[in-house]
Amino acid sequence: MKVFSSSNEESLSRKLIEKFHLSEQLNIIRAGVLGANDGIVSVAGIVIGVAGAHQGQLALFIAGLSGMLAGALSMGGGEYVSVSTQRDTQRTMTQIQNERIQSDYEDELKGLALHYEHEGLTPPLAKKVATQLMENDALNVTLKAKCNIELSHYFNPWHAAISSFFSFMMGSLLPLLSITFIPYPYKVPGTIAAVVLALTLTGYTSATLGNSDRVKGVLRNLLLGVGTMSVTYLIGGAFG
Repeated sequence: MKVFSSSNEESLSRKLIEKFHLSEQLNIIRAGVLGANDGIVSVAGIVIGVAGAHQGQLALFIAGLSGMLAGALSMGGGEYVSVSTQRDTQRTMTQIQNERIQSDYEDELKGLALHYEHEGLTPPLAKKVATQLMENDALNVTLKAKCNIELSHYFNPWHAAISSFFSFMMGSLLPLLSITFIPYPYKVPGTIAAVVLALTLTGYTSATLGNSDRVKGVLRNLLLGVGTMSVTYLIGGAFG
């Protein structure tokens, strides 16, 4: 039988908060990795396609720079809208949960006790813990148990937007600088080699963050990137 002391309660509460804060941090990192990966693939596809059309150095640079700025703004804006929607949902759930507590406190108490039973506590102990926690902070504890939401600590859309914007810019710099400064006739193969190296890194990073197979993550990333560059190069060559 598990013993649940006041120190255990504090430890449980602290772990829940840390888990939530970690989820927000991972969301920002995810936006950064995704932005960097999109920056690499998108701008590489643009400049390789323009190179395939046998355009001059200035045209390559302008196309790459335009793609970098447009993509960064699009990624940052998309993250802002997406996380803003998520934050609005968190606020709505908080309001709904507060209304439920006001209208049917006993039912919420039973639900919380049942939650702790599923976590492994005996029914009498689960009821005792739920009663104590509800008396201390009913809204906060039920939100954590039901929705994993921490009061006054919603996801910040600006964090994800800024992370995505600047990571896209950083990722897109590699293909832009490669296609600009690598001399002919090594411009295209040199850029592809640099992009393959970068995609390997971002694929490994994203797989590590998701605790998934690293090899599959890298191969999936390379397939997408090389496929994009191949298609745009062929299209550029058809019009060149």
